[in-house]
Formats: sequence, C-alpha cells, structure tokens
Amino acid sequence: MASKVAGDRASTSGEDGSSGSGGELAREQQVVDVVYARLDELRELYRERLSDVRAGGSVGTHQMRSERDAFAQHYTETLARMDQVEDRLVFGRLDLVDGPPRYVGRIGIQDAGRSQLLLDWRAPSARPFYQATAVNPDGAVRRRHLQTRRRTVVGLEDELLDADNLTDDLRLELRGEGALFAAMNEARTEHMTDIVATIQAEQDAVVRSDLDGVLVVQGGPGTGKTAVALHRIAYLLHAHRERLARSGVLLVGPSPVFLAYVDQVLPSLGETDVIATTLADLVPGVRARGDEDTEVAEIKGRGLMASAMRRLVRAHQRVPDSPRRLEVEGAVLTLRPGDVRHALSRARRAYPTHNQGWETFVRTLVPILTDQYAAARGVSDPAERPDLMEDVRSSREVRVAINLCWMPRTPTELLERFYARPDLLAACAPELTPRERELLRRSPRSDLTEADVPLIDELAELLGPHEGAEQRAARAAGEAERARDVQRAREAIEAQDLGGGMVDAETLAGRFAASGPSLTTAERAAADRSWTYGHVVVDEAQELSPMAWRMLARRVPVRSMTVVGDLDQRRGTMRATSWAELLGPAAGRELRESVLTVSYRTPATILDAATRALAATGRPPTHPVTAARDIPGSLTTARVPTGELASAAADAAADALAELDARSDGAGRVAIVAGAARLGLIADAARRGARTAPALEPTGSGRLVVTDAAGAKGLEYDVVVLVEPAELAAGGAGDLYVAMTRPTRHLTIVHHADLPGGIEED
Repeated sequence: MASKVAGDRASTSGEDGSSGSGGELAREQQVVDVVYARLDELRELYRERLSDVRAGGSVGTHQMRSERDAFAQHYTETLARMDQVEDRLVFGRLDLVDGPPRYVGRIGIQDAGRSQLLLDWRAPSARPFYQATAVNPDGAVRRRHLQTRRRTVVGLEDELLDADNLTDDLRLELRGEGALFAAMNEARTEHMTDIVATIQAEQDAVVRSDLDGVLVVQGGPGTGKTAVALHRIAYLLHAHRERLARSGVLLVGPSPVFLAYVDQVLPSLGETDVIATTLADLVPGVRARGDEDTEVAEIKGRGLMASAMRRLVRAHQRVPDSPRRLEVEGAVLTLRPGDVRHALSRARRAYPTHNQGWETFVRTLVPILTDQYAAARGVSDPAERPDLMEDVRSSREVRVAINLCWMPRTPTELLERFYARPDLLAACAPELTPRERELLRRSPRSDLTEADVPLIDELAELLGPHEGAEQRAARAAGEAERARDVQRAREAIEAQDLGGGMVDAETLAGRFAASGPSLTTAERAAADRSWTYGHVVVDEAQELSPMAWRMLARRVPVRSMTVVGDLDQRRGTMRATSWAELLGPAAGRELRESVLTVSYRTPATILDAATRALAATGRPPTHPVTAARDIPGSLTTARVPTGELASAAADAAADALAELDARSDGAGRVAIVAGAARLGLIADAARRGARTAPALEPTGSGRLVVTDAAGAKGLEYDVVVLVEPAELAAGGAGDLYVAMTRPTRHLTIVHHADLPGGIEED
C-alpha cells in the first residue's frame, strides 16, 4: 500500500532543513526556484530573438521578409506556451533505484549546459511517474507530488513504490490525504482544470496509446474521459509534432458551453494550436443556430440521407422532355434532348462534382448551338466562329435554357429546396414514410440546425467548388509559391542552425507571407472545409449520427481518431449495442477500445442510484463503473406540490450555494437540471430569489446554471438539483443517467410525480 506525506511551511520541524516536512519543503523549493529561474532565462532569450527579428523591419528581399515573419511567429508562439505553463510548472518527482531523481512538469526544460532540469510529462522517461505501482515499481522507489501555489511549494505527497530499496534519504512521514482525492474534493469552477499531476495508470495508458487507427475510450460518468482526451491531444502533439503540426488536430465537442468549459486545459499543457469546434460550426460559413425536435434530427442523421443528397444533386442535372426553341439575334435554334444527354454524360465523366462539371456541360452544348447559329446565318468562315460563339453564349435565352438543365448550386440553397418542395422530398428520399417527409418540411430561409450541417457538408462534397478561370490560375500560382516557400524554409533553417526539431521546413513555409505573418495551421484549417487533419478527437461521441460520422471521416482519411463517450449516456430511446455499430464505416480497419472503470467525480451513493435507475429501464450499464469515493448523505429527495416545483428547486439551489460559500470561500457551482419545458419557469424563480439571482448569469457561466440534460452533458458541478426525473426518463434513460451523475458532492431531487425505478424516496 502506498504511504503518504503532506506538509506546509508552517509545520517545518527542522530549522536546518535537514529533517521534517519543513526541511523537505525547503529542499524542493530550491529545485523549483532553479527551474523557474531557467524558464525566465528562456523567456528573455526568446524575447531578444523576437526583438531582433522585428528590428529588421520590412527591408530586404521577399525571401528575407518571409523568413523574418515566420521566425517571429515561431518565437511568439513559443513565448505564449511558456507563459501558459507558469502555474504548477513542477508537479512531480520520481526517485529511482539507479540515478538521480527525475522532476516532472508541464514542459521539458534544460539548463544552459543541456542537462535536464525538468522532464516534460509526455516524455517516455516520465511514464513511470504515472504507471509505476507497488506491484510493478518499474525501477522507481518513490513518487512525489509537489503542490504549489504560484512559485511556492506548499505541500508534498509521497507514495512508496519499492520498500526494499528505500534509503535513509527517502524518509517518509505518514500524514495527509492523497493528491488525487484532494483534487476530487476541490470546488468546481466554470473552467475544467487539467489532471496532468494526477493522471491514473489506466488513464495514462489511453493518453499514450498509438496515434494510428480509431481509439474508442468508453467510460461511465466521472471516469475522466474528457480530461484524458485533452491530455491525449497534448501528448500526441508532443510525440508526433512534425506530422501533426502540418495537418493539425481537430477537437469536436457537444456544445459551445462545453468548449468554453475545457478551453483552458490545452493551453495549460503548452498547446494552443488546436482547432476546437462543435458539429454545428464545423463547416466554414455555415451557422446552425436553429432548434428542432429530436425526431426530426434523427431522421436527418440517418445514413440513407447520403443517397438522398446524391439524388438531390442528380435531380438538378435534367434532360428536357422535348426540343426547346431558342432565338439568338433573330436566328432560331433548337436545344435537343439528345444533345443535352450527350453533354451531361461528358460532363459527368470529366468531373465527379456537379459545379465542376457545369463548365464542361456548357462547353459541350455551346458549340453545338453555334453550329446551328452559323448555319442559320449562312456563315462558314472559321474566322467568324469566335464571334458567333460569343453571341450564343451571351444570349439570355441560351443561358436560361442551359441553366435549367444544369446550374451551379450552393449546398445551403439546394438543401432549402429539398425541404421546401414535397416533390423533391418524395423523389430523393423514397425510403422515408410520408409522415417522416412531412416532418422535414420547412420554408426557405429557416434557421439551420446542427443536424443540417452534415447534409450541407455532404452536398458540398457532391457539388464541389465553382471556380472561374482566374481563380484556378490564382490557385495554381499559389501552389507554385508554396513549393518555393518550402525550399526557402529549408535554406533558412540550415543558415540559422535551427535543426534538432525546433521547427521543420513545412511548418515554417506555412508561415511565409509577403506582407506579414500568415495564418497558423489552426486558422487555415478552420477556414477550409476540405482540410484533412492528422488526428480528430470527438467528445460525447455516442450522440453522433451516421451522417455526422461521414462528415468527420472526410476530415481524417487516415482514420486517426480518438472517440470518447459512453453508450449508456446516449440520448433518446435508440441504443447502439457497440461502438463498431455506432461508427459504421468511419471506424476504418483498426478499431481499438479502451474502457475506463473508475469514477473519480461521482460519489458512490449517487452513482449507485443512477446505475439502479438505468438498470430499471431494462438497460444495465454496458461497462459497470466503480466510484473512487463516497460522501454520506450525498443524495436527498423532496416531494412537493406540482405548482411549487420551480420555487422548491430555486430554494434548494440557494441552500447549496450557501453551503458552498461556507466551506469553499465562494467557490463551487450549482446546476438545476430539468426537462426543457420547465427551464423558463425555473430560471424565473431563480432570478426572483434574492439568494440565487446574483449567481445566475444569462451566458450560463455563473455559479448557478439552469439547463436540460443535453446542456449538462460533459460538464460537472458541485451540486445538482434535479427536477422531476420522471420527465427526463420519459425522453430516454440516457438523459436521466446524465443528469444524475453530474454532481461531485450532492444531488437533490425535487419531484411531484413518482420517482423512476431504482431511486428511493426519502
């Protein structure tokens, strides 16, 4: 069993620093001071380099300016990373059977002589800090956690791993609680904190898993899935920097609130160049802010909609039923169905996408019509043919007739037509029932919803870009310039001796620009729908539809993905039996599954009740989870009259906030979770309450949040007030399971209807 020690400066027992927790703190403080001093030196070094580069101004050749801009960008990003790791820079020490202690921190730091002062937590030599156990110490004798406040060491936490090799220099005092349990008991804030100092062995194995293939991280509530996914991103960017720096990493979260909640974790680990988005915002230029019934969203997400979108595009490549008479400058021409059919066939063979094929379609039909025009005008001189062709091409009747057969379209425009026209719905989606097609009906210019985005992406893939000749020439010129930039970058790296992995030619070339620093990889990727990433991470992945998985699969053709979720928390009444079934073709050839089995968030009393409630619906947990701790009395219920539910919930939240104030000095968060239909009444009651109104903010970032189960997904709170759980259970067992397992300390259930099975009434 691990032994533990904790202390603070006030409890120093040896003034000479030779014994006692105070002496240990003093010795560790000396090490921490050295590391921070070196960090300050490196910051100053990079500031000087940045200043020197900027001093060059805009003089010199294009190549010289580009190189200066690229290095300025590199130095700026490096300084930003160093600033982000200021807090809790050093958090661990590993004492080994052989060799000096290894100090572990957020980044790796060497002294001026290139001796290692601090190991990056992602380095292979730091792995025993997370993986070593008393059964398999892996050459380690003791693991120490350093608790710091700013740059001061305020506590120590030791674990004995190999008693047989314990020396007098590693004396331990057995007091204090574990670092992990201290972290679990901390009051929650509006931002998630990293777990880099307390990653557990099963979590570390996931973090360091291979880059290639699709890794599914299945875990019940509170097992740290999200934290593991974020730390895995930081690890992969460290271990595969050259590969991922060029292509980027995409993080897809369930909501903007969730992304705001986790947005400090990666910067605190020294990584800032990650694209974080929701499915609703994944396609550049598309804003999906509309709401719709879950049944409608489910229909849109079905895999059959891919075929429906293909039919929709083909429906806009039409052959007229009969010849059409056209008049050009007094001459009568005929657009014949056979000629249109020939042009369609040729365009489809030439280009796989609709908009790209349109130009071939036009170039095929216009000469045929020009032949008729020349004959009608009695013109046979080849020198006059270009003028004749221009007459035909610019004729309004010809343009209208050709566009009726094949016209460039935008994805949003085409999807609006699909929803607005019953004939298109019936022709393109015959697999749907008449009722389902009616559910999809809506008027043009209606707000787009999240479920529309995968369909828009599918249409964008089928339609393709529509470029004029000038745009194509500009793109070709840009590709040639990019090749020249890569060569210049190689020469610059060699000239300035920047080898050793500091920066590679492709990354540096991506920052070259004639008039200043170019966009980062993240910025370029976020603006380009066709961008393909080196790795994609999806949180709350159990909620994604088949069409959403198709959209994500396009963005990572190498199928390097980390998929994080819990099948038991899936919304609605439809339950996937496996991740392979849920992902479908997006799983690729290599699908690995890791299961997290310990809940570090939810007290055992609450977790057991949630598990019983889930099992009572006939769907016991796919993978049972064990709580790491319990809090007696952490679950209470209160039955109230139906008209008093909103006020009772607000009162319970006020009591919870008061208790948090008393024990956490104003820290901690409370959530009231209820069915969507009740949220307005509950929010009004909370705003009227003198004790809750100041804590409730419209943005959802205050200490008190009023939300439905979907809005709480992926988040955690100190206290949750759950209103009428039977209503949540009616929408699917997943919503109730999610709502019950958000709290870290206490769950209060306020209800009038009978409680769902598995939940006992007080």
